[in-house]
Amino acid sequence: MTYASLKPVSKAFVQRKRLIFTRVAAVLAVLLLFLTKPALSEGSHGHETLEFLGFCLVLACVAGRLWSILYVGGKKNEELVSAGPFSMTQNPLYFFSTVGAVGIGLLYGSLVAAAVLGVASFLIFRVTARKEAEYLLGKFGPAYSAYIKATPRFWPNPLLYRDSDELQFSTRALKRTFFDGLYFLAIFPIIELVEYLRESGLLPAIITLY
Repeated sequence: MTYASLKPVSKAFVQRKRLIFTRVAAVLAVLLLFLTKPALSEGSHGHETLEFLGFCLVLACVAGRLWSILYVGGKKNEELVSAGPFSMTQNPLYFFSTVGAVGIGLLYGSLVAAAVLGVASFLIFRVTARKEAEYLLGKFGPAYSAYIKATPRFWPNPLLYRDSDELQFSTRALKRTFFDGLYFLAIFPIIELVEYLRESGLLPAIITLY
């Protein structure tokens, strides 16, 4: 799946708006966490299975984002990167972030929460990715046009994987991405705390999520 009717632009997309919107959405999600409870009780086989799968997805998110930043860190919007994870999908960072969002919902023990977080992340990153694509098309022209025609926009295709002989990466970008990934891991103890407070009767739940 590639972009249709892109309009090349000369100005790079400002990421600040996306970051602000994403952080506000994250805060709202945490607040809703305190008002809901999963239908599967804590300690049940179903709950533990979803929690394990969620933790695996969050780890995959952190590892995938670090892998992606090795190739694009310090070069985003400056060079056309098409090797490593960028050979399988145009937006590996956004893909792995969406995987992490789904993982957080599963950590909570709710398929509904996982679906809502996954779809919300996908829609946010879809808009951002299109804005970035318009800028890159204006910057790299035919080379980028050929790249997006040959590479899936979001869902990776492992059969397209190819690597480069040399890899230069930004330690600063890698460090920043590592600390960003800690936000995904930090949600796990928060969820455990909420579950403890709810089981202790200190935190009432208004809505049940399946």
